[in-house]
Amino acid sequence: MGTTDKASTRDRLLDAAAELFYREGVSLGVETLCRSAGVSKRSMYQLFASKDEVLAASLARRLPVYEERLAPGPQEAGTPRERILHVFERLEKVSAEPAYRGCPYLAALVELKDPEHPASAVARGAKEWLLGFFRTRAEEGGARDAELLARQLMLVFDGASARAGAGIETLDGLTTTTVTALLDASGTR
Repeated sequence: MGTTDKASTRDRLLDAAAELFYREGVSLGVETLCRSAGVSKRSMYQLFASKDEVLAASLARRLPVYEERLAPGPQEAGTPRERILHVFERLEKVSAEPAYRGCPYLAALVELKDPEHPASAVARGAKEWLLGFFRTRAEEGGARDAELLARQLMLVFDGASARAGAGIETLDGLTTTTVTALLDASGTR
C-alpha cells in the first residue's frame, strides 16, 4: 500500500468518522465506522490504535473549519463587540440548517464524560480557543471583567448550541439579543 493509498484510506476514515460521530454519537461501533468509510478494520488499526484515536483525529481535523466558520477572519474589520456578535450570528445561521446537531466539541465532551479520553482533549482545546477568542475581544472592547464576560458568552454559546442541536429551540435572534445585553452590561465597545 503506497502513501497515497494510506492518505486516501485515512481521509475516508476521518471523513466518515466526523459525519457519523456528529450524526449518531460517539458510541457507534468500529464495524459501522469502517463499513461507512469503505475501509477494513485491519486498515483502520494500521492507521490508528483505537476508535478513540479516530474520533480525536476527526475532531482535530475539523477544528480549522470550525474556527473559520465561527470567527470573523483577520481581513474582516469590526469592533470587538461586532466580532463577538459575529460568532453568535453565525451560530444562529448554522443552527437553522436541517443537519445541525449542536456543537460537535460540546457533544463529544458531554458524551465521553472522560477528561482523559483523547477526543476530550481535542474538544476542550476547541472550547478553550473560543473562550480565548471571547476573552481577547472583551479585553480589546474594554469590558469591565473580560474573564467573566468570556465565561458568560461560553454559557450562551454552549447552551444555545445544545438546545438548538436537540431541536428544542430556534435561535433566530435569541443569542444575539442575549449577547447584546451582556455586552452592554459589561461596557464592551
